Amino acid sequence: QWQLALVIACIIPVFFLVVWKCRKSMQDASIKVKQRTATINADIESGLSGIKTAKAFANEEAELEKFDVSNDSFKTSKRAFHRAMGRFNAVMEFFLCILSVAVISVGGYLIMQGRMDTVDLITFSLYITTFVNPVRKLSTFAELFANGTAGFARFVELMREEPAMQDAPDAITLSRVEGRIDVDHVSFAYQDDMAVLHDVDLHIRPGETIAVVGPSGGGKSTLCQLIPRFYDVTDGAVRIDGHDVRQVTQESLRQNVGVVQQDVFLFAASILENIRYGKPGASEEEVARAAKLAEIYDDIVALPEGFNTYVGERGTLLSGGQKQRISIARIFLKDPPVLILDEATSALDSVTEAKLQETFEKLAHGRTTIIIAHRLSTVRNADRIAVIEDGRITELGSHDELMGKNGAYAELVRTQELIGHGKE
Repeated sequence: QWQLALVIACIIPVFFLVVWKCRKSMQDASIKVKQRTATINADIESGLSGIKTAKAFANEEAELEKFDVSNDSFKTSKRAFHRAMGRFNAVMEFFLCILSVAVISVGGYLIMQGRMDTVDLITFSLYITTFVNPVRKLSTFAELFANGTAGFARFVELMREEPAMQDAPDAITLSRVEGRIDVDHVSFAYQDDMAVLHDVDLHIRPGETIAVVGPSGGGKSTLCQLIPRFYDVTDGAVRIDGHDVRQVTQESLRQNVGVVQQDVFLFAASILENIRYGKPGASEEEVARAAKLAEIYDDIVALPEGFNTYVGERGTLLSGGQKQRISIARIFLKDPPVLILDEATSALDSVTEAKLQETFEKLAHGRTTIIIAHRLSTVRNADRIAVIEDGRITELGSHDELMGKNGAYAELVRTQELIGHGKE
């Protein structure tokens, strides 16, 4: 019956077009649900990580309110998804029912015209029913399919993210590093209108120990983060052994540059695994030797499980000084030719700091070392001291030379000595 087939042929394309649009809106709503879920997870992780701070300021209610806001956003997106799902099912059921109604209506008209008999109409209706049932079953699969495609879209979106810092196509592998560092008229800005360093020119000889001091916010840490290429310079160049750091592979560069940062990060693992992170293939004897050099060995063996002690999320089960000494042990184990100490002893007491100072001097022997410190007593023995103020090197020389100039460095030393006498 070509007349009934023509009716079906007219309805089916419209049916598929409308259903496709409804399915697309359902998929978009599902993607928003995934995004809101990610926001909630991030808020929960942040809240748990900062639970001590929240309790210290009695801000538990504020944290609950933040969660409620995220949760309301999630409920809104979920509501939109269910609305799209309902619209999809309603449209599908409407068209599936219309098929049977249209066939019976047109078939009845043809029977009254004597152009079709009842048996043919019943047979055609059975064909339509046979076609409709699988399509109706597919509608129950629609929500699962929408969630799956939304999750896959999020996965693909994340996997296609490229790091901002890329190796140059012709990047070379840095090997046999002597440790000569040239900061050649470097300027740097995190954003276009927020310049941090201005035309900094500094040349460090192989094996030299240089200290970088100055007021907070002057650009000391930023300068040292440019050497392992955590950021790219805005102007000028940073070179190691004559090689621009942008022209060597990041892996080889960072294998040869060790950094101990003020903000220590420990993984949720054992002490052994955290120290061994500096040299993944190290033996337990090498790890123990590094721990002894970092003055943390006695603390570790005093723990019930020793080196197998679990440190907790971000090392929360350890004190600030213990975390910092573990990070120092990690860098001792790595044993890089270039060493950057960014306030590496800021969380230590004076006695431990004095012990580590001797160890650092031994470690620094024969390798290029850059020390960032606010306690000027820890940098007196440096070969040279660079004073950075407002993103510029204002003074450069040994301790005695800078004291003789009676400039910014001498003023900083006198100020700290006065504060020390005042505390006494």
